Amino acid sequence: MKASDLFVKALEAEGVRCVFGLPGEENLDLLESMRASGMRLVVTRHEQAAGFMAATWGRLTGRAGVCLATLGPGATNLVTAAAYAQLGAMPMVMLTGQKPIKASKQGHFQIVDVVGMMRPLTKSTRTLVSAEHVPSAVREAFRRAEEERPGATHLELPEDVARESTDTAPLAASVHRRPVADEASIALAVETIASARRPLLMIGAGANRKLTSEMLRVFVERVGIPFFSTQMGKGVVDETHPLWMGTAALSDGDFVHRAIEASDCIINVGHDVIEKPPFVMRDNRRTVVHLNFSPAEVDPVYFPQVQVTGDIANAVWRIAECVGPRSHWDFAPFERARAGLDAQLAHGTGDDRFPIYPARLVAEVRRAMPDDGIVCLDNGMYKLWFARYYRCRRPNTLLLDNALATMGAGLPSAIAAKLVHPRRKVLAVCGDGGFMMNSQELETAVRLKLDLTVVVVRDDGYGMIRWKQGEMGLPDFGMELGNPDFVRYAEAYGARGHRPSSASEFGSTLARGLDSGGVHVIDLPIDYSDNARALGAGDEDGAAR
Repeated sequence: MKASDLFVKALEAEGVRCVFGLPGEENLDLLESMRASGMRLVVTRHEQAAGFMAATWGRLTGRAGVCLATLGPGATNLVTAAAYAQLGAMPMVMLTGQKPIKASKQGHFQIVDVVGMMRPLTKSTRTLVSAEHVPSAVREAFRRAEEERPGATHLELPEDVARESTDTAPLAASVHRRPVADEASIALAVETIASARRPLLMIGAGANRKLTSEMLRVFVERVGIPFFSTQMGKGVVDETHPLWMGTAALSDGDFVHRAIEASDCIINVGHDVIEKPPFVMRDNRRTVVHLNFSPAEVDPVYFPQVQVTGDIANAVWRIAECVGPRSHWDFAPFERARAGLDAQLAHGTGDDRFPIYPARLVAEVRRAMPDDGIVCLDNGMYKLWFARYYRCRRPNTLLLDNALATMGAGLPSAIAAKLVHPRRKVLAVCGDGGFMMNSQELETAVRLKLDLTVVVVRDDGYGMIRWKQGEMGLPDFGMELGNPDFVRYAEAYGARGHRPSSASEFGSTLARGLDSGGVHVIDLPIDYSDNARALGAGDEDGAAR
């Protein structure tokens, strides 16, 4: 068979049924092999969006999402998506074409060193120089992408290699079991937790795995230790649980940080130093127990004293078997912080001002979304409000990026989420700046006949940086932007546009959009004037400062 046919069979052996991308001349043999096999190709309007979709597919399924681009500018457009997947630990395999490498007739036209470019952004990258290398290269790319810590890999398939003939067969996917932690490390962790006076559980992005979520739920119920999460660990344990202490949405000063300051032991499950630090280890005032698939990467703000390395779910289960509630544990400081948190999170949820108050925005979204509904956030000021105020009931129901934190990923991620879970409600929440970076994918959503709602949070500027600029005492400069008429813009793509004129009308418009078919875009102006007060620390009486 042709090498391109073999390549597609190798993808099928890995369970791939959908590829996102924008093909070019150098991919045409591979494209024809995909067509002949019946593999689905989701054609996007930009390669970056294809990469965001593939990464989100990997995030939600645990199996590597696949994206396709041609050489040169197509490949360079995947760079941000590669970093998005790599930093966010989302399994993704990127496929790019290349000119013939054995007899090129076009000199250096469109040629860049794609493999060299991808090397610092991926777990592995290589050029295929022979058809016989296809089975092992594809198997290795998927193995590396999916095994802990997941991330991005890249394969370059030159045009002449894709046309070669070969008798080689695909390799079957290997069976992989994660190693478990040794008994000595489990025993030390148990002793550390049991002897603490105010232990606190922290749930990070690495715990966002199906079995780990169940084991942590059992741990919380059985042991009774209060817990909080990082932004990418939200929903691993139900955040309506009475022991939930909030989300580390800010670096310091929030109610959850009062609990952290009061703790003498933090059980840190699945933390990754790539995520913005939920707390800073400044001294040895508390012991940190690190539970993760791999040892801690020591950092000036993170240097755990106890490490349990191995399968997280297994380690959590074994520790829960040995640690029960202890009479000397004192959670009173945590309870005071939780009371303040609860009061703070209730503040502003019924605020009728318009443009909409951010807490009211989050409250309306929470009311409209079912427990298994998926909210995909772009990056902007509203992300902090959602991270703090939105209570997730299930894992991976609030998709946000706290690793690369790139703009432009919200809408593509929502498209991928809807393709993975077609029966679940999916909502994209994007700032006007981030939305316009990949707004062309509205056409993709309409073409795919998706039921998808997009809220464009509009402040006619780059709100997050404007806030930071103000916090530094600097004048407002370089942050203003103009916007199209988002209602007419949506309609130009074949979507339905909406412009509510009050907070209550937004709630009803959102509910209708989620309940009816098709693609809906809601233009929602927002009032960020309360950022400095509401995103500061809480006062002792629980009112937001």
